[in-house]
Amino acid sequence: MKGYAITDIGKVRSENQDSVRYTENVSPAFGILAVCDGMGGAKAGSIASATALDIFVGRVSAHLANRRDKTKLDNAVLEAVDEANAVVYEHSLADLACEGMGTTLVAALVTAKSCRVVNVGDSRAYLISGDTITQVTRDHSFVEDLVERGIISRADARTHPRKNIITRAVGVEPMVECDVFAPKLKKNDLLLLCSDGLTNAVADEELLETVSQCKDLEKAAQALLDLALQRGAPDNVTVGLLRK
Repeated sequence: MKGYAITDIGKVRSENQDSVRYTENVSPAFGILAVCDGMGGAKAGSIASATALDIFVGRVSAHLANRRDKTKLDNAVLEAVDEANAVVYEHSLADLACEGMGTTLVAALVTAKSCRVVNVGDSRAYLISGDTITQVTRDHSFVEDLVERGIISRADARTHPRKNIITRAVGVEPMVECDVFAPKLKKNDLLLLCSDGLTNAVADEELLETVSQCKDLEKAAQALLDLALQRGAPDNVTVGLLRK
């Protein structure tokens, strides 16, 4: 199992409010890759994303490392999201400068026998297997709801003026609902996790083509970042890759 993560402020923003982390454990063997895209005035967005990332990764790591903990992985993930949401929300109430802050969260947990992907918001997870790319997560966003209702097309969604409005976020409300997926991850398959700074600039087919040209994870992540930067990168750009 190998992973790599990279983030960049982009070409327009004055601050990087994305947070990303890859952590790997040897015994027991597991890997955790997580991306958070914060929102909020001043530095509140970066506080929200960093806080949610710390809480989520710490909680799940502790569960996976504790061989005596028989809690099902799905429940462990849900509890970790709940805790991250509670901590960010309480922080937003205690500090006026952080009022209303929140963050997206997408994470992949890979063990020898299982894989779970969890998301809140519009940061995405993709499964790249051979010459195919599949979006694992579903965006919790205004435009995604319009697409599913047949009001606009998938192509229209990419340029819709309200494409950045999300319908769920960690830390905005006392409770949050997340989605949990269990993709079939085979040996040498690749998970790509990213903020919308990447997917707003690079189409799915281009993600696949770029990654397929790079055997090394670091080079693949850098190539994706470079492509987004070449196209103006109006938002922070974060890329995480995990290969089983």
